[in-house]
Amino acid sequence: MRQYSADLTPPWKKSQPAPEVAAEPGLVVEEPGTGFCGAVIRCEAGTVTLEDRFGKHRVFPLQPRGFLLEGRVVTLVRPASGPARPTRTASGSVAVPGARARVARAGRIYVEGRHDAELVEKVWGDDLRIEGVVVEYLEGVDDLPSIVEGFGPGPDARLGVLVDHLVPGSKEWRIAQAVTSKHALVVGHPYIDIWEAVKPASVGIAGWPRVPRGQDWKTGVCEALGWRVAHTGEAWQRILDSVHSYKDLEPQLLGRVEELIDFVTTPS
Repeated sequence: MRQYSADLTPPWKKSQPAPEVAAEPGLVVEEPGTGFCGAVIRCEAGTVTLEDRFGKHRVFPLQPRGFLLEGRVVTLVRPASGPARPTRTASGSVAVPGARARVARAGRIYVEGRHDAELVEKVWGDDLRIEGVVVEYLEGVDDLPSIVEGFGPGPDARLGVLVDHLVPGSKEWRIAQAVTSKHALVVGHPYIDIWEAVKPASVGIAGWPRVPRGQDWKTGVCEALGWRVAHTGEAWQRILDSVHSYKDLEPQLLGRVEELIDFVTTPS
């Protein structure tokens, strides 16, 4: 007599073994039962602790097929012992080892110049790639209202602009006031140039020199510090090399860049 299996479940509906993935610190996964999505910050015997983007922690059991990784069902396992990986990016965010850059958003962040763009990239580059945010520089903001109008910001293409020396009454402040689109956000720091947003102690100086009004600020800084006046680009490289993380930057810049990233990545 032919024997028939009691399992009548079609093959395509049967649960397939899920790939095992090491729960390395910084790995971003989702627990499908609760919808909680976060980065691994700790993995102990039988449990894993996740931290979401708001800093909230949740502990979950390490169960087979218990998590989603980039939409795929996986089984998290304790990582093998080995060299520790960085758990934070230069901006202080949770690091995501091996994360792929997101396709660029329609939204953008504009900064005044090349030095601004290089500093933002050095500290926030990992965050920007994960979020799909492109940073471009303008070589000044004198024509900012027309630049914003030409960009045409909208609900799905928000524009953030970082301006130097944005203090009440300044030329930059008056220009920023002329930008009225609700889908564009213009913020700034109080420093004459982005150089000043780097903490003096990080550069190895007592403080940023006061440059007489009417003199080119960067030239005046180089003269006061004994740096080669004809090579402001060399001076900037020296400053940029001294920046290793957000801790080397002034809070007035940190808050404004974070504000812009949130603005362009949050649906209106």
